[in-house]
Amino acid sequence: MPSLNDIRSTFLNYFEKQGHAVVPSSPLVPRNDPTLMFVNSGMVQFKNLFTGLEKRDYTRATTSQKCVRAGGKHNDLDNVGYTARHHTFFEMLGNFSFGDYFKHEAIPFAWNLITGEFGIPKDRLYVTVYHTDDEAFEIWKKVGVPEDRIIRIATSDNFWQMGPTGPCGPCTEIFYDHGDHIWGGPPGSPEEDGDRFIEIWNIVFMQNEQFEDGSMVDLDMQSIDTGMGLERIGALLQGSHDNYDTDLFKSLIEASADATGVDPYGEQNVHHRVIADHLRSTSFLIADGVMPSNDGRGYVLRRIMRRAMRHAHLLGAKDPVMYRLVPALVQQMGAAFPELSRAQALITETLEAEETRFKQTLDRGLKLLDDEVAGLSQGADLPGDAAFKLYDTYGFPLDLTQDALREKGLGVDTDGFDTAMAEQKAKARAAWSGSGEAADATVWFDVAEANGATEFLGYDTETAEGQIVALVVDGAQADTAGEGTQVQIALNQTPFYAESGGQVGDAGLIRTESGEARVTDTRKTADVFVHIADVIKGSVSNGEAAVLEVDHARRSMIRANHSATHLLHEALRGALGDHVAQRGSLNAPDRLRFDFSHGKALSLTDLNRVEAEVNAYIRQNAPVETRIMTPDDARALGAQALFGEKYGDEVRVVSMGMQAGSGKGTGGDTYSLELCGGTHVRQTGDIGAFVTLGDSASSAGVRRIEALTGQAAMDYLRGQDHLLAETATELKAQAQDVPARVKALMDERKALAAEVAQLRRDLAMAGGGQVAPEAEDVNGTQFLAQVLNGVTGKDLPALIDEHKGRIGSGAILLIADADGKVAVAAGVTQDKTDSVNAVDLVKAAVGQLGGKGGGGRPDMAQGGAKDASNADAAIAAAKAVMGG
Repeated sequence: MPSLNDIRSTFLNYFEKQGHAVVPSSPLVPRNDPTLMFVNSGMVQFKNLFTGLEKRDYTRATTSQKCVRAGGKHNDLDNVGYTARHHTFFEMLGNFSFGDYFKHEAIPFAWNLITGEFGIPKDRLYVTVYHTDDEAFEIWKKVGVPEDRIIRIATSDNFWQMGPTGPCGPCTEIFYDHGDHIWGGPPGSPEEDGDRFIEIWNIVFMQNEQFEDGSMVDLDMQSIDTGMGLERIGALLQGSHDNYDTDLFKSLIEASADATGVDPYGEQNVHHRVIADHLRSTSFLIADGVMPSNDGRGYVLRRIMRRAMRHAHLLGAKDPVMYRLVPALVQQMGAAFPELSRAQALITETLEAEETRFKQTLDRGLKLLDDEVAGLSQGADLPGDAAFKLYDTYGFPLDLTQDALREKGLGVDTDGFDTAMAEQKAKARAAWSGSGEAADATVWFDVAEANGATEFLGYDTETAEGQIVALVVDGAQADTAGEGTQVQIALNQTPFYAESGGQVGDAGLIRTESGEARVTDTRKTADVFVHIADVIKGSVSNGEAAVLEVDHARRSMIRANHSATHLLHEALRGALGDHVAQRGSLNAPDRLRFDFSHGKALSLTDLNRVEAEVNAYIRQNAPVETRIMTPDDARALGAQALFGEKYGDEVRVVSMGMQAGSGKGTGGDTYSLELCGGTHVRQTGDIGAFVTLGDSASSAGVRRIEALTGQAAMDYLRGQDHLLAETATELKAQAQDVPARVKALMDERKALAAEVAQLRRDLAMAGGGQVAPEAEDVNGTQFLAQVLNGVTGKDLPALIDEHKGRIGSGAILLIADADGKVAVAAGVTQDKTDSVNAVDLVKAAVGQLGGKGGGGRPDMAQGGAKDASNADAAIAAAKAVMGG
């Protein structure tokens, strides 16, 4: 009996022998279809090949594609565990032709694989074709299917369309007859909804293009898209009618039974089935970068996780169970999907943390639910406000409450739930509108209410497709923005990072079929990512699909600076002490800035030590890892909270660098561990290099370091080398001798400056080549006044002292004029300070020379002026102060 792994390998190998490229499964988060929450079929990753927008080096391909149907219009969550074939996660085996082969090859490929390689009896198979597709009918006859087993179907079940317009075409499907012991009829019959005839393969003949008027033409490139569910064909080949009765699910169900101690196939089997299915979807979603959150894909993940955890609770599990089952899943599927093995630690940690948190509220929530149900009259639904309280207070999604009540034969007043939800939104809007935000930002609350929060894809991609959900021009919503218009664009999902936590917003391009916009900045308001852009070609319109491309070079530089900031923070703590805490930051493309608490300037030794330590961890090239946990758990682990961040129920914890014995992290070897929602390099070596530009004061008790990384750091160092080389050339010295040579020149300069100053003083005392001034008596006090040319203000105090020595007792006023600057100084000997104040003399003189003020002591004062041409008046004003 073949295992599911064997069946997958047989399928892929068969088509590889038929010239198909074996293409790995794409991630579950679609990058090329903004209308999908998750990849739900094999053709999603090839969408642009089918439409001709993309070319690859193959024209036929085969895959085993991971798929999830648990959100949006493709939602099988409510039925999972209760039916034989509903799953949140499944694999779709497929073969594809992009303008290569068509019906005459696709039908024999399918028939030969099913009846030959898989050995399914031909007399148990039926096929359907679209009622007008005579060509497919004849090909099926040719491969050996009797006419009475070829059923023409006139409904859309056998006609595929990508949308209201665009590529489309008829389908043909293969059904397996499980036997008359099971109720049901063949497709197209009144009993077709029974379980006897089960579809196992679907082939889409993508041959037409449909237009708005309903007309169709043949496509130039006719293609093939097929799909066969691995779980469904696996059940058939393993002799079962139930997908959960296959080897893979049996192993997971038995792992659940071992963890809970409950019989795997007894009365509570449905709980094990739910856990097994949900283990697959949650693990693969986490492996593909989805983390539990309160909106978007993360909310769907959380719903699935919590639904499984409630079923574990119903099995009597007192401790978390899901994370203990991950090894069994990896053993079964890790070889086919290596990403599962790579992410095993992250999956385990995320499941354990989520279940631990949820179990704290599960008992209280279920008690509330029981209390509400106990008070219901016979046959009544649970009131909507009670269901909303469970959602709002205990984190119970509506479908989880419905699932719990389903077992009691009860329902929920969903209209009442919606009313309670609307009332909460109205209150939130009123509170937000009054929070002091800019008035024109209220438009984004309307956008958020209509479309929900923007899904951020940028942690693991810089390109994606999105759908424009709002355009804002001049503060108001618009339908279209034409070339030359500055516009703010919101999309349902985006790889563009919105400015937050010190990291600047991304820039890049948004392309639609009708135009192109250059994004210059990205910000976030009311959980909506606002792309600030200029339309540079054509026009962009609300509702359009768009290709989104982040400026890779710019993002790379920002990431490097942001990751370097984390290393810098830890290096500063190591050099200066644990009191160091972030007080602000800027992570821009060209530089980083880091403000931190510290009371004094850093010494050159400290700066050099910090810079060397950061570069050592860059060279270590350790992986940069991210985990999701509660803020309390993160802080308990030792994570540093970053200044300015607002933390919700979960935080991203970024770790980098390996330091054995540090005592940090779960393994005791993590160097930097911080709470951060920004984007980071994958390895510390991606930072390249780190250079500090110096330390300065930012505010009281806060210092600031500015630094460069990567190419900017190398350019800076190269520039410094050039400056050093030029300086050495000018000094006629070797580079290594420049410091000593500069010091010698500075010492020489100081000596010459002192000598020049002394000569100027000597010259001034001698009268500047003229007869030296004599003191005169002013109201009983000797007064000496002199105007000096070529003497600077800093020379005046020494000259004042020398004049005091000459006259013995009295007052001196000196006016100096040099290099366009006028200085005034006055001095009074100690025996005269009771009657004459030097400050008064300076103020009086300065006022006549176009200056203002002046200050000092009673025995010595100085001031500045603008023009020495009125020196006589200044001297006269000083005499007047003395009463002369």
